[in-house]
Amino acid sequence: MRQILLSTAKILISVALLYLALRKANFSDLAARLTIASVGWIMLAIAITLSQVFVAALRWREISADCGAPLTVTQAVRYSMIGSFFNQTLPSSIGGDAMRLWLVGRGSAGWRAATYSIFVDRAIGLVALAILIVASLPWSYELIGDPHGRLALLFVDFAALAAGGGFLILGRLQWPWLKKLWGAKHIHACSVITNHAIFSRQRGWKIALLSFLIHILAVVIAWCVARAIAAPILFSEVFQLIPPVMLITMLPISIAGWGVREASMALAFGYAGLPTNEGVNISLLFGAVFFIVGALGGLIWIVSAEKAEKGAVSIEVPE
Repeated sequence: MRQILLSTAKILISVALLYLALRKANFSDLAARLTIASVGWIMLAIAITLSQVFVAALRWREISADCGAPLTVTQAVRYSMIGSFFNQTLPSSIGGDAMRLWLVGRGSAGWRAATYSIFVDRAIGLVALAILIVASLPWSYELIGDPHGRLALLFVDFAALAAGGGFLILGRLQWPWLKKLWGAKHIHACSVITNHAIFSRQRGWKIALLSFLIHILAVVIAWCVARAIAAPILFSEVFQLIPPVMLITMLPISIAGWGVREASMALAFGYAGLPTNEGVNISLLFGAVFFIVGALGGLIWIVSAEKAEKGAVSIEVPE
C-alpha cells in the first residue's frame, strides 16, 4: 500500500508540474522548428547519452569493487542500461536503482554489498555535481541577474554540498553507537566506503574524472537538443543552467524527473533572462532522448536471462 501511495504521489507531482510548465510551451512552433537537420542533432544526443550510460557504468564498477560486489564491464553496462529502462519508462516505485540492486544482489555479492554500491554511487554523483556548480558560480552570477535566482542557486547548491560534506564527515567519526544502531551503521559504512573511493590514490582520480564527465555529458546532451531546434542559447549558458536543474531533478519526487525538470528549466531560463518556453522545449527533448535510451535498455531486459529468472522466481512464490 505504501508503494502504491508513493507511486501515485510521484505521478500526481509529475502531472501537476508538467501542466504548469507546458502552459509556457508552443507545440506548433516547436514542431515547425524540427527539420531534417534536427534528426542529426537528436541522433547525436542519443549517442552521447549512451556514452554517458557507459561512463556511469564504469564509475559504478569501480565503486562496486570497494563495496564487495565486483562487476565486469559488460555486467555494469548491461545492468545500467536495464536500470535506465526502469528509471525512464515505467511509472512505478521500482526505479532503475532498485533494479540494479536486484541484478547485483541476487548473485554471490549479496544484498548488503549491492545496496551499498548503489547508495555510494549516488552519493558520489551528488558531491561531484555540487562541486561542479560551485566551480561555475562566478559565471552563473553574471548570467543570473535576478536576486531571487541567485539566492535559489546558492541555497540548492550549498544544501547539496552540506549534505555531501556531512555524509563524508560521518565516515570519519569513530563514535561507537554509529556502528551499532541498525540504520546508522549502514549509513556509516557507506560513508567509509565513499571516503575510501574518493580519496584512494589508486582509483580516486578515476572516480572523480568519471563523475565530472557524467555531468558534463549531460550538458552536451542538452546542447545537442537545443541545436536541434535552433534555440537562441550559448553553450556557456547551457553549461551554467543545466547542472543546477539536474541537481533539483535528483529529488525522488516525480517519475523519471518529468515535471520537476521542465518546471526547473523554465524557472532557470527565466532567472537568466532567457525565454522560458525555450527551457521547456529543451527539457522535453532532453527527456525524450533519455526515454529512447531507456527503451533500448528495455530491449536488453527483454532478451536477458535475468528477466526469465525473475519470472520463474515470481511463478514459484506461493500465494
